[in-house]
Amino acid sequence: MKVITDTKRIEEIFIRGTVVDILPTKVELMKRLTSGERLRMYIGFDPTSTALHLGHAKNIMFAEELRQLGHEIIILFGDFTAQIGDPSDKTATRKQLTSEDVKKNITGWMSQVKPLLNFADTENPPLIKYNSEWLSKLSFIDVVNLASNFTVQQMLERDMFSKRLKENIPIHLHEFMYPLMQGYDSVAMDVDIEICGTDQTFNALAGRTLLKRLKNKDKLIITLNLTANPKTGELMSKSNGTGVFIDQPANSLFGAIMSLPDPMIEPLFINCTRIPLAKKESFLAEGPRNSKARLAFDIVQRFHGEVVAHSAEEAFEKTFAKGGIPEDIQEIQLAKGETIVEALIKAGIVESKTEWRRLILDGAVKNDPACAGGDSKITDPNFMPTENIILKVGKRRFVKIIK
Repeated sequence: MKVITDTKRIEEIFIRGTVVDILPTKVELMKRLTSGERLRMYIGFDPTSTALHLGHAKNIMFAEELRQLGHEIIILFGDFTAQIGDPSDKTATRKQLTSEDVKKNITGWMSQVKPLLNFADTENPPLIKYNSEWLSKLSFIDVVNLASNFTVQQMLERDMFSKRLKENIPIHLHEFMYPLMQGYDSVAMDVDIEICGTDQTFNALAGRTLLKRLKNKDKLIITLNLTANPKTGELMSKSNGTGVFIDQPANSLFGAIMSLPDPMIEPLFINCTRIPLAKKESFLAEGPRNSKARLAFDIVQRFHGEVVAHSAEEAFEKTFAKGGIPEDIQEIQLAKGETIVEALIKAGIVESKTEWRRLILDGAVKNDPACAGGDSKITDPNFMPTENIILKVGKRRFVKIIK
């Protein structure tokens, strides 16, 4: 397959604003990208939850642009490393997952990445790999030999490890294994380039070290920004359940984007759309409400198509801008002796009785106006309906309670 080496097209990919750093240098990367050589690149994800969010989507979109240049792209699902647990930016040990947890989490991920990658390209299709394919075959002596390429001092250079050490927070030995295992992914796949978030730089460098020592090959690293609120610094995180997850139905996805804080508009414009950068200022000048609606439409269209995106936009206007009711309301059947809050917690509408009480005290729970003949706030946390009702919980959550 012919590799596209047009410098202008390559630069357009890198100047959008998602790339933070290139290791060892951008000069070396551009030399490889314009050489005509077909490069093997990979980006990895650990299935520590059931869904990917828009921050992951941004990384896959970037990888797809490089694939369209003719390079080989591998999407690696870390089904083995997820069971170890990446310390990442955690100040405490991450919970280890069982193989059953990982299998459950990884179900549906293919359907989530399909809209972002052209699997129909028979000449150069993106590849899906799982690192259990090689990591599960390593013997204990293999692991010891891999570990001999690093010192404890090198591992402790990782920010979260040094921080925990200073604060006398335990660092478990298996956590040192994570960068070792992720580093070996580069060796097993014999890659030329790794694409990762800035939080994975240490692990990517471990792979660069191993690939150099075991195969005398220099791996390039492209680090991408993390999708975060520029005002608060809060990251989209699958582990913490924050952010906008891409497994949602179109209407929910549209509403979730509209619910984001205004400072998130520009980061998502840059990261998750391909609207030309030259239009950014006019896009933002439309005001938060209109800009966010255009952003939501563009993203929903990418995952669900233009027709469905228009329907989601209309549904949002009907439901939230004009005070209507969604057509696809979640229904909850109250069991005998079950309270509303117990049913809502079980259904994942609220997290706890404490959150329910807070919502009640804030006046954020209503017996829906269309059913009650008025804007009826519920003020009693122990409220129990005498008939079927529709509750509006917070700004955008509707649920039908069936007696």
